[in-house]
Amino acid sequence: MTIEETRDLAACHALRRTVFIEEQRVPEADEMDDQDAAAIHLLAREGDRPVGTARLLVKDRTGKIGRVCVLADHRGRGLGAALIRAALDVLRARGLDQARLGSQTHAIGFYEKLGFVAEGPVYDDAGIPHRDMTLNLK
Repeated sequence: MTIEETRDLAACHALRRTVFIEEQRVPEADEMDDQDAAAIHLLAREGDRPVGTARLLVKDRTGKIGRVCVLADHRGRGLGAALIRAALDVLRARGLDQARLGSQTHAIGFYEKLGFVAEGPVYDDAGIPHRDMTLNLK
Protein backbone atom coordinates (compact mmCIF):
# COMPACT_ATOMS: atom_id res chain seq x y z
CA MET A 1 0.00 0.00 0.00
CA THR A 2 1.33 3.44 -0.91
CA ILE A 3 0.04 6.91 -0.09
CA GLU A 4 1.43 9.80 -2.12
CA GLU A 5 0.59 13.30 -3.23
CA THR A 6 -1.03 13.13 -6.65
CA ARG A 7 -2.30 15.25 -9.51
CA ASP A 8 -4.50 12.34 -10.68
CA LEU A 9 -7.79 14.10 -9.96
CA ALA A 10 -9.70 11.57 -12.06
CA ALA A 11 -8.73 8.79 -9.64
CA CYS A 12 -9.57 10.94 -6.61
CA HIS A 13 -12.92 11.95 -8.10
CA ALA A 14 -13.77 8.34 -8.94
CA LEU A 15 -13.16 7.30 -5.33
CA ARG A 16 -15.18 10.23 -3.98
CA ARG A 17 -18.01 9.46 -6.41
CA THR A 18 -18.15 5.85 -5.23
CA VAL A 19 -18.04 6.60 -1.50
CA PHE A 20 -19.81 9.92 -1.12
CA ILE A 21 -22.21 10.19 -4.05
CA GLU A 22 -23.14 6.54 -4.57
CA GLU A 23 -22.82 5.07 -1.04
CA GLN A 24 -23.65 8.06 1.14
CA ARG A 25 -26.01 9.80 -1.31
CA VAL A 26 -24.24 13.16 -1.09
CA PRO A 27 -25.51 15.37 -3.93
CA GLU A 28 -22.91 15.67 -6.69
CA ALA A 29 -23.13 19.47 -6.54
CA ASP A 30 -22.04 19.33 -2.87
CA GLU A 31 -19.24 16.83 -3.44
CA MET A 32 -17.59 18.20 -6.57
CA ASP A 33 -16.68 21.82 -5.88
CA ASP A 34 -14.29 24.45 -7.19
CA GLN A 35 -11.62 23.90 -4.51
CA ASP A 36 -9.92 20.84 -6.04
CA ALA A 37 -7.66 22.88 -8.31
CA ALA A 38 -6.03 24.65 -5.34
CA ALA A 39 -5.90 21.57 -3.09
CA ILE A 40 -3.22 19.03 -2.26
CA HIS A 41 -4.53 15.55 -3.01
CA LEU A 42 -3.37 12.30 -1.45
CA LEU A 43 -4.01 8.97 -3.17
CA ALA A 44 -3.69 5.54 -1.60
CA ARG A 45 -3.02 2.68 -3.98
CA GLU A 46 -2.83 -1.05 -3.60
CA GLY A 47 -0.62 -1.93 -6.52
CA ASP A 48 -2.06 0.14 -9.37
CA ARG A 49 -5.58 0.30 -7.89
CA PRO A 50 -6.68 3.55 -6.21
CA VAL A 51 -8.35 2.63 -2.90
CA GLY A 52 -8.45 5.84 -0.84
CA THR A 53 -7.99 9.59 -1.02
CA ALA A 54 -7.91 12.80 1.02
CA ARG A 55 -7.86 16.48 0.11
CA LEU A 56 -5.91 19.20 1.91
CA LEU A 57 -6.70 22.90 1.72
CA VAL A 58 -4.23 25.40 3.16
CA LYS A 59 -5.31 28.82 4.42
CA ASP A 60 -2.96 30.98 6.44
CA ARG A 61 -1.38 28.69 9.08
CA THR A 62 -4.14 26.06 9.01
CA GLY A 63 -4.63 22.96 6.90
CA LYS A 64 -8.12 21.60 6.38
CA ILE A 65 -8.34 17.87 5.77
CA GLY A 66 -11.39 16.77 3.84
CA ARG A 67 -12.89 14.41 1.31
CA VAL A 68 -11.29 11.49 3.16
CA CYS A 69 -12.60 8.20 1.81
CA VAL A 70 -11.63 4.54 1.51
CA LEU A 71 -13.30 1.94 -0.70
CA ALA A 72 -15.58 -0.44 1.21
CA ASP A 73 -13.40 -3.49 0.55
CA HIS A 74 -10.39 -1.74 2.13
CA ARG A 75 -12.06 -0.41 5.28
CA GLY A 76 -11.11 -1.75 8.69
CA ARG A 77 -7.46 -2.24 7.73
CA GLY A 78 -6.03 1.03 9.06
CA LEU A 79 -5.98 2.81 5.70
CA GLY A 80 -8.13 5.71 6.89
CA ALA A 81 -5.76 6.34 9.80
CA ALA A 82 -2.77 6.05 7.45
CA LEU A 83 -4.34 8.66 5.15
CA ILE A 84 -4.84 11.05 8.08
CA ARG A 85 -1.27 10.52 9.32
CA ALA A 86 0.04 11.16 5.79
CA ALA A 87 -2.07 14.33 5.60
CA LEU A 88 -0.69 15.53 8.94
CA ASP A 89 2.85 14.85 7.73
CA VAL A 90 2.22 17.00 4.64
CA LEU A 91 0.79 19.83 6.75
CA ARG A 92 3.67 19.69 9.23
CA ALA A 93 6.21 19.68 6.38
CA ARG A 94 4.64 22.94 5.19
CA GLY A 95 5.12 24.46 8.65
CA LEU A 96 1.44 24.85 9.47
CA ASP A 97 0.19 25.39 13.03
CA GLN A 98 -3.14 23.58 13.03
CA ALA A 99 -5.14 20.89 11.24
CA ARG A 100 -8.92 21.11 11.01
CA LEU A 101 -11.61 18.83 9.63
CA GLY A 102 -15.35 18.36 9.63
CA SER A 103 -16.04 14.86 10.93
CA GLN A 104 -19.18 12.91 10.30
CA THR A 105 -20.44 12.40 13.86
CA HIS A 106 -20.12 8.60 13.69
CA ALA A 107 -16.37 9.04 12.98
CA ILE A 108 -15.53 11.42 15.84
CA GLY A 109 -13.99 8.61 17.92
CA PHE A 110 -11.78 7.60 14.98
CA TYR A 111 -10.34 11.13 14.73
CA GLU A 112 -10.01 11.48 18.52
CA LYS A 113 -7.72 8.41 18.51
CA LEU A 114 -5.51 10.34 16.05
CA GLY A 115 -5.32 13.35 18.40
CA PHE A 116 -8.13 15.56 17.11
CA VAL A 117 -10.45 17.38 19.54
CA ALA A 118 -14.12 18.00 18.75
CA GLU A 119 -15.38 21.55 19.16
CA GLY A 120 -18.54 23.48 18.46
CA PRO A 121 -22.02 22.20 17.74
CA VAL A 122 -23.16 19.43 15.42
CA TYR A 123 -24.15 20.79 11.99
CA ASP A 124 -25.60 19.42 8.77
CA ASP A 125 -23.30 18.99 5.77
CA ALA A 126 -24.97 17.46 2.70
CA GLY A 127 -27.62 15.83 4.90
CA ILE A 128 -25.04 14.19 7.20
CA PRO A 129 -24.42 15.37 10.80
CA HIS A 130 -20.87 16.69 11.27
CA ARG A 131 -18.77 18.30 13.98
CA ASP A 132 -15.60 20.37 13.57
CA MET A 133 -12.37 18.96 14.99
CA THR A 134 -8.88 20.43 15.41
CA LEU A 135 -5.35 19.23 16.10
CA ASN A 136 -2.37 21.38 17.07
CA LEU A 137 0.55 20.58 14.74
CA LYS A 138 3.27 22.24 16.87
